[in-house]
Amino acid sequence: MLIGDVARRSGVSARMLRHYESLGLVRPTGRTGAGYREYSDEDIRRIFHIESLRSLGLSLRDIGRALDDPGFTPSGLVDDLIRQTQERIAVETELLTRLRRIGAAEPVGWESVLQTVALLQGLRSESAGKRQRAALSSVDEAPVPVEALVEAVLSEAEPHVAGALRWALAQSGGEALALLAEGLGSPSANVRKRAVQSIAEMPDDAATAVLRDALAGPDAVVRGCAALALGARGVPDGVPTLVDMIAGATNDVDAADALSALAHSPAPAEQIARRLVDRLAASADDASARRRLTQALGDIPGTTASRALADLTRDGDRGVAVTATYLLTMRDATTHDTASHDATAHDAR
Repeated sequence: MLIGDVARRSGVSARMLRHYESLGLVRPTGRTGAGYREYSDEDIRRIFHIESLRSLGLSLRDIGRALDDPGFTPSGLVDDLIRQTQERIAVETELLTRLRRIGAAEPVGWESVLQTVALLQGLRSESAGKRQRAALSSVDEAPVPVEALVEAVLSEAEPHVAGALRWALAQSGGEALALLAEGLGSPSANVRKRAVQSIAEMPDDAATAVLRDALAGPDAVVRGCAALALGARGVPDGVPTLVDMIAGATNDVDAADALSALAHSPAPAEQIARRLVDRLAASADDASARRRLTQALGDIPGTTASRALADLTRDGDRGVAVTATYLLTMRDATTHDTASHDATAHDAR
């Protein structure tokens, strides 16, 4: 078969076939009487083998080795091809993501494009200062897609930069909430923690709903952050988690402060006090937990807390008894001062 017929049959140009011949990859086995190249069926099969290996990304040099070296094994070469392909896909995916984010910013001119590119690069800088400036600038100087801010905050380990990113996301409205909520399901504990911390700084009701859902999750850190954030919003759903945090010495001071803030009226105060009393009873073998729970009980107003403290003054653990006695004394003094102030004010009237 002549070179033109081979080119039509194989889809490989005559020029490329001559190139293969010059490299020694495939040589026509014969010549016609007029001196034209003549390819045998075996030559054509070799051409198809070459094209198949090229489709996998092999270089012509490696193809030659694969076809002619009896000791050549493909496993190592295939592993290299997999690695190279993964690297190439990663580069292209990053470029595609960057282009989509620039498009999402709806630039009105090349100046806007360049500003957005600069901020996106700033968010990925190795310098914490540059990342922080990019986060702060994203609100006023140039629009940065929320997706980029969420990606940045979920990967940011520097506290000051993370704070700036959370502030920027809080200004963006509800668009970021769904992406941050996805972060709560990340296999990385650090990502889950950063996600709930970011959601906690978003002030709307939708964020409160996500924080409520987070209380049912398996991650204790996420539950704790959600409970503290809900407590700051006056939402009592996280009370059981806050009590667990006090007993377990996990941000117990913050948890106690949150319970105290929630106990602003008689009904929630009584519920919180009963929860603390129940946990005290369940922690009979953990003296340090009982002391922390007793201290938290001292900040809760109402008769349930006062009666429990009175009982604890006779507790078998001296540390618990001393703590309860002191707290009860302070409550009595506060109550007396308040009553005297009210009486004086009444007499003045």
